[in-house]
Amino acid sequence: MIATRIRDLYHKDRLSSRQVAQKLGISQWSVISLMRRYNIPRRTFSEANQLLFSKKSLSYRKKPNITKDERFLLQAALMLYWAEGYKKGVHSVDLSNSDERIIVIFLKALRRIYRVEEKKLRVYLYCYSNQDIHALLEYWSKILEIPKSQFIKPYVRKDFDEKKKNVMPHGLVHIRYYDKKLLQQIKAEIDIIYNEFQKLGWLSGQKHFSVKEASERAT
Repeated sequence: MIATRIRDLYHKDRLSSRQVAQKLGISQWSVISLMRRYNIPRRTFSEANQLLFSKKSLSYRKKPNITKDERFLLQAALMLYWAEGYKKGVHSVDLSNSDERIIVIFLKALRRIYRVEEKKLRVYLYCYSNQDIHALLEYWSKILEIPKSQFIKPYVRKDFDEKKKNVMPHGLVHIRYYDKKLLQQIKAEIDIIYNEFQKLGWLSGQKHFSVKEASERAT
């Protein structure tokens, strides 16, 4: 029966009404009309968007087998993102800091472990009006090995405070990568570490392990 076929294609195979129509060799309007006639529920706008998102191809390829050194790099990067990364957003990975060591370590993980697309990396500079913007852009471009063409227009703060002149000598930068799935993966991997801390009792004070015991449990 055509209604059963439409229901299976639409709900089990998760095809769109247009794809169902192509599969059956009929018009999309005919599929929609039949769904109405046989009370086949259609997806909400939110469900349709979620389905499209789930089928979207990844812009990164996480390395499947990592070395001991790479595992250390990944754990360090996840901890840095847990502490300094923007987690409330839903569309992009965004870690900011004025310490280039933090930025470089996280960027190394994006490149080496998650193997992101270089052209999708973006850098956003935040600095004060008394600083040399062009020199700062040159500095960060060289340190991060990212061309200045991938830098977003800097934010220049006008109300410079003399007391803070040594706080950010090179300004502050955001490393951004616009991929919702990568953000979700990073947050999920942070949750794994958080859950491991809970198992160890480190978050509740219930258990106390030596460094050696904790290392043995982690491996």
